[in-house]
Amino acid sequence: MILYPAIDLKNGQCVRLKQGDMAQATVFNDDPGAQAARFEAQGFEALHVVDLDGAFAGEAVNAVAVEAILRRVRFPVQLGGGIRRMQQVEAWLARGVSRVIIGTAALRDPDFVKRAAKAFPGKVAVGIDARDGRVAVEGWAETSDMRDVELGRRFEDAGVAAVIYTNIARDGMLSGLDFEGTIALAESLSIPVIASGGLASMADIERLASPECAHLAGAITGRALYDGRLDPAQAIATIRAARALA
Repeated sequence: MILYPAIDLKNGQCVRLKQGDMAQATVFNDDPGAQAARFEAQGFEALHVVDLDGAFAGEAVNAVAVEAILRRVRFPVQLGGGIRRMQQVEAWLARGVSRVIIGTAALRDPDFVKRAAKAFPGKVAVGIDARDGRVAVEGWAETSDMRDVELGRRFEDAGVAAVIYTNIARDGMLSGLDFEGTIALAESLSIPVIASGGLASMADIERLASPECAHLAGAITGRALYDGRLDPAQAIATIRAARALA
């Protein structure tokens, strides 16, 4: 179990959205590199970064901000948002990103994901963002007919390093993680699953550390950290203690 702090990038700034709505963006830091360095200094082991503008554009929009993050930290950085071609995968891994996250293209072009995962073992994750159990793409602007579990099963035995599962209805709402949905997905797949969307408090952290969540590989936290609802040291210590007992 790894706890990932999140940096979502919009117009070069660290923001948090509510349910993926770009019109409901709260700016928390205008220096992404400094924010990443702060997370590393707090003791987090890895970082989750999303280029929100890129998710809509289908290409890197906040590349300068991502590069600033990579220059400031040494811990692993996973990046998603608009990665839909092999050249993008190759370029970001060459720049120092430890793992790329493919979302929209996982639905539109699953063969691309499989090729990328084969070419870069352990370096490719799939982002499954769901609204009422159905996969949403293009920066969550479109909801497909594909069920989340069905999409995940497409990549069994493909070498995908992880699935990052987000319940869109909970994202940025501080309403708590979708434990039931995420655990059900994790138990249906052999691919490690990371929970995202809605982590609100130490109650969520303590539940993540419980045997109930033994199938989960990690969780992502955003607004709760920025709002000060989550104490980094306490959260990290709780997760590490649970890992030591596993």
